[in-house]
Amino acid sequence: MLTITIFAATYAVVAFGRIPGLRIDRTGASLLGAALMVATGAIPLEEAYRAIDWNTIALLLGMMIVVAHLRLAGFFALATAWAVARARHPLPLLAAIVVLSGVLSAFLVNDTICIVLTPLVLDIVLHLRRNPVPYVLAIPLAANIGGAATFTGNPQNMIVGSLSGIPYAQFAASVAPVAAIGLFLTIALLALLWRGEFLTGARLAAEPPPWRTDRKLLRKTSVVALLMAGAFFAGVPPAEAAPVAGAVLLATRRVKPARIYAEIDWPLLVMFAGLFVVVAGLERAVLTPDRIAAIAALGLHHMPTLGLVTAALSNIVSNVPAVLVLKPFVATLPDPARVWTVVAATATLAGNLTLVGSVANLIVVQRARARGVEIGFWTYLMVGAPLTVLTIVVALALL
Repeated sequence: MLTITIFAATYAVVAFGRIPGLRIDRTGASLLGAALMVATGAIPLEEAYRAIDWNTIALLLGMMIVVAHLRLAGFFALATAWAVARARHPLPLLAAIVVLSGVLSAFLVNDTICIVLTPLVLDIVLHLRRNPVPYVLAIPLAANIGGAATFTGNPQNMIVGSLSGIPYAQFAASVAPVAAIGLFLTIALLALLWRGEFLTGARLAAEPPPWRTDRKLLRKTSVVALLMAGAFFAGVPPAEAAPVAGAVLLATRRVKPARIYAEIDWPLLVMFAGLFVVVAGLERAVLTPDRIAAIAALGLHHMPTLGLVTAALSNIVSNVPAVLVLKPFVATLPDPARVWTVVAATATLAGNLTLVGSVANLIVVQRARARGVEIGFWTYLMVGAPLTVLTIVVALALL
């Protein structure tokens, strides 16, 4: 009961973000939960160290370093300006933002793409005197969908990639069609809901503002990023390719390492490490093989049931904790590769359901609010809910 209490309390803070009366956050809660699991004997210290999936931590750290270099080099600003310069009407502009956010998120982690694209898109649409809400909404919706396509698209997929052992190219080939259909549905729903903005003959009234880039750093970083992506598809473990790429980029005279370190989300890495230990403690002390098999037999072998359970759990405790808590049950199911693929896809797509469904959504909304653009819960739900239902149906049908 003590182990269950520690697990439930940790996940409650992860789900809601805080404890009333205390300043502890998600990272602090996961670290405290891990410490209590060890202190109460739920899991020995040596096993706690082994429970941390260092492949996931290394992959996420390497990707953060690569993305930081791309941002400082001006890659995202250049890519956004290039796409916008070829969109002379509102609907093509929306499509460019959706495709850009979705494709970049597939390879460079959706949360980071939302961080860098939101101010760029806001600058553009405000400069062009357009209604910013649908364009801003397109960023997290497309980032969540595009991030589902590969193991480097988001943190939960990184965990699935490490736990499942599915080759990077095989997973991408399975889920990329789902993501492509999802991006199309994103454009269609936003255009339908904001018909006055997109389904008219309006032309863009001005050119987008100019952007600055560091050409030498951009060339080097782009080459390294392309080689890294090629290594993923060639079968090199992502947890090996990404840290190597990041380390190579740190060997430069143009950027101080401190600027790169400041871009890394260290609390997120600590939170992951803590959650690995918390789940391992629960599994060791409570989830015996018989109990795991009994729970897994309650319909989880049916893909629609598994998808719905994953989607619901992802919206209750967030997608990364949902994937971790499902890990013991997936191992008992037939065809684990297919099961892991469904779990990864539905956990990510479920993030589009509500405003608080994923970190990517919150990042965009908070950054938009800082620029005076308000996106409320119901405004988001109006497009997020139908899009989530449609994309999960597509995922279950194709996977």
